[in-house]
Amino acid sequence: MSSRTVAGIPADMEAILGSCFEAQTEATARWHAETPSAPDAGGEASPETLQALVLQQHLMNFSLWHVEDVARRRDVDDTVIAECKREIDGYNQRRNDLMEKVDACLLALLAPYLPADAAPRHNTESLGMAIDRLSILSLKIFHMHEQTVRTDADPEHIGRCREKLAVLHEQRDDLAWAVHELVGDFVAGRKRPKVYFQFKMYNDPSLNPELYAAAPVAQPVSGKE
Repeated sequence: MSSRTVAGIPADMEAILGSCFEAQTEATARWHAETPSAPDAGGEASPETLQALVLQQHLMNFSLWHVEDVARRRDVDDTVIAECKREIDGYNQRRNDLMEKVDACLLALLAPYLPADAAPRHNTESLGMAIDRLSILSLKIFHMHEQTVRTDADPEHIGRCREKLAVLHEQRDDLAWAVHELVGDFVAGRKRPKVYFQFKMYNDPSLNPELYAAAPVAQPVSGKE
């Protein structure tokens, strides 16, 4: 992570966020060596609850990454691809739900520092959305690094991947710093934080017309073919 600091951000919030970002990186490596799992989140907003929510959300991205790899195979039956699609829908729904929970927890932790007269200005994305992007970048960094140590790839491939890896590290450092900077804006009253709800419609049978308009599947009559 970058050593840059942002003036005005409370030291405890800086440490809490840094710990969450490091947990994403550590979990990415660990989950490739053992069965992935994330801690349960407590009911009350706390640093421990926030990190648990961040890791739960990161686990959804981790799971999506590997299911999507399978979904791009050309040597498997269509039923495998269909099952991947259903898994992807489920993981995406939980991923977005957890982004909102991360935002709500962060808002509660930030509440004591927020001025009552904050400017009515909002950011283009929430803190939870930015933390989701950090999650994806940690996965990209892990897998791009894997490419740099392949023994079956040519030197040109290795060189290109090393260049991309350096860019990914820079992008993640920049984004982590931008999250800290945004918290500094909230604390200074230059912007006002808010939880933004995704209201995903595709998995809701009351909102997806392909689901609520579909005719029910006929059930076989007992005793007849």
